[in-house]
Amino acid sequence: MSPAERGDVLRRVRDSIAVRGEDFAQLITDEMGSPITQSRSIQVGTPLALLDSYIELAETFPFRDIRTSPSGSALVTREPVGVVAAVVPWNVPLTVAVIKLAPSLLVGCTVVLKPSPETSLTTLALAQLFEQAGLPKGVLNVLPAGREVSEYLVGHPGLDKVTFTGSTAAGRRIASICGQQLTRVTLELGGKSAALILDDADLDETVEALRLGALRNSGQVCSLKTRLLISRRRHDEFVDRLRGLVASMPVGDPRDPATQIGPMVTARQRDIVQNYIEIGAQEGAKPIIGGGRSPHDKGWFVDPTVFTDVTPDMRIALEEVFGPVLAVLPYDNEEMAVELANHSQYGLNGAVFTSDLDHGLAVASRIRTGTVEINGNPPGFQAPVGGFKASGIGREAGHEGLEAYVEPKSYGLPHDFAIAQRKKQS
Repeated sequence: MSPAERGDVLRRVRDSIAVRGEDFAQLITDEMGSPITQSRSIQVGTPLALLDSYIELAETFPFRDIRTSPSGSALVTREPVGVVAAVVPWNVPLTVAVIKLAPSLLVGCTVVLKPSPETSLTTLALAQLFEQAGLPKGVLNVLPAGREVSEYLVGHPGLDKVTFTGSTAAGRRIASICGQQLTRVTLELGGKSAALILDDADLDETVEALRLGALRNSGQVCSLKTRLLISRRRHDEFVDRLRGLVASMPVGDPRDPATQIGPMVTARQRDIVQNYIEIGAQEGAKPIIGGGRSPHDKGWFVDPTVFTDVTPDMRIALEEVFGPVLAVLPYDNEEMAVELANHSQYGLNGAVFTSDLDHGLAVASRIRTGTVEINGNPPGFQAPVGGFKASGIGREAGHEGLEAYVEPKSYGLPHDFAIAQRKKQS
């Protein structure tokens, strides 16, 4: 199929998701507990935006490029890397499946998609739409399975590329397996992202941005800003507003449109998050709201918790909790704030809040992380997504997301022939 034909398949899938958006939202809420309003706006809205972005990119992506220079003339092609294994998590199942399927299928790869057991139905429903959209049989294969099958899959010699989103521990294991066979690999891993709040920031706007920026999907998103850095001068007024924000977010049945914090995906995840809350208290952090057992006796709920008196080396400041738990860390000056933001093995996301955008960009440039949101503004899906340090290898979305699924190939050509080929292309 030509790139245009592959783009048409994606366009039909995109339109089908839009038509069945409510079905997908309800299914994701039922499978992993995302609050239904967020399932509608984020869990379904984000994949639609991703598909729109990739369909647009496909029209300008340089699959064939003529280059001439005094040293030689070449036709440079970008060919599909081959067979791709895509291993996706449970927290945003439709989004992560699309961010891997769209670029790999657009450039002509075949895919074995391995969803998490917790959200396999969402992935199978998506695969059905690809089949109905005219994707040839065998191009997309869905393999619902656990970790043992994942390890077998990513080590299979028939693979050319592995793309994985999940924990850093699992990412290290996958990287080591791929390294043995030099299989190409993209890893989008964990995060412990910092929101650096400068003294000139509007605290009301900052705290409101953290409603989704720190707590969406009940805290089960790797890019959330869970370390909140605030100067000692404005610490108390920020904490008061933050306490009010969390108190205003109803916890309960994820099918209820009023709910803003739903249950954890599994009993195991609930226990992990609850254990971190207990560790935080034991290490001397102070819970200003939450900190106890959830009053909900039906469902795997965690009491949303905000800790103050947090020091940089506490586990709740260093490790990814993956639940509705925030740590507030005070700083004395801007230099210390940047040091705190970078005091992490992770480098996936971050934020700077300020009324001086030029200064905010200057501060953001000093934070070693793949994305920095200025005043809560997302970069959009024409921009790459991915992390520094232990947050991963490679990038997804944008032009870079397509490049991750191709192998460049150069053909040396006679100069006059190359010029003639360039004229044909134009």
